[in-house]
Amino acid sequence: MPRDVTYSIEELKDFISQDEHPSIAFYGGEPLLKIDLMERIMDSIDAEHYILQTNGLLLNKVEKDYLRRFSTILVSIDGRREITDYYKGRGVYDRVLKNVRELSEFYDNELIARMVATQRTDIYEDVVHLLSLGFFTHVHWQMDVVWSAEGIWKDFPGWLRRYNEGISKLIEFWLEEMEKGKVLGIVPFLGVLKALLGQENTSPPCGAGVNSFAITTDGRVLACPICPDLDWNVLGTLKDDPNELPRVELLEPCRSCDLRHICGGRCLFFNRERLWGEEGFSMVCNSVRHLIKELEKAKDRILELVKEGRINFEDLVYPKFNNTTEIIP
Repeated sequence: MPRDVTYSIEELKDFISQDEHPSIAFYGGEPLLKIDLMERIMDSIDAEHYILQTNGLLLNKVEKDYLRRFSTILVSIDGRREITDYYKGRGVYDRVLKNVRELSEFYDNELIARMVATQRTDIYEDVVHLLSLGFFTHVHWQMDVVWSAEGIWKDFPGWLRRYNEGISKLIEFWLEEMEKGKVLGIVPFLGVLKALLGQENTSPPCGAGVNSFAITTDGRVLACPICPDLDWNVLGTLKDDPNELPRVELLEPCRSCDLRHICGGRCLFFNRERLWGEEGFSMVCNSVRHLIKELEKAKDRILELVKEGRINFEDLVYPKFNNTTEIIP
């Protein structure tokens, strides 16, 4: 797709105006390479929520008045310094945290640390580290299991065992903090718990092609933003009536899964493309089952803490709107 937007802001406005409760998320690439365009869109199109996904390196270039208008800002950071710098480049961790520290001094809305969980990640250590910094309201992560496993994972089954152990340990820590009256903003836990308490997630939980659509720089409308080159994913263009766009259905086994109301199929692209084969698909699926099972164990105690008045039920209902967190890792 072209590097620069080829449609007009007026065309975008006409399309989005047909949604009674629109949210606009700026997504990349890196959207802050086009700060002027982002600001013009925000000035031209009213939205209930503006959302920004960024690598965090240019946050200091955006005027405070615009940053305050975002309901959610998601910043890519992969955990501890050594993990983040290994994947993103030497010094990136410090540069990002400098900008996040400055942002947190005047920004009062959701500030989410967005991790990629991959070969060097210790899910417990890295999530707890980011929470301990005191800047982020929430931490979210996605496992690096979308593209080919070749060259990325040396021992995925072994890592997955350690990951599942870390998830169990992290849930114990999360519950211990609730006992003290504090609900930590661990996005996958909150999103799954909400579904366990009866507020089902969409299928898929990110809302791709359901209540969330991606608009490419050349004006195409996609269900999922990560695969603009796949025919099944292209729903139309900005010139089409958004109410008449087709929908992309999940494929089996997700469609008939007993946990669909919670997991929602995890990821539309992963469900359809199966780049890891059926064995890889099943391993990732089992990691989700483990997370859900461990949270089911904690659910009754969490509800007791609500009854005891130690925590507020409203703090467990997350997200309040589609803030681009995919929920299921």
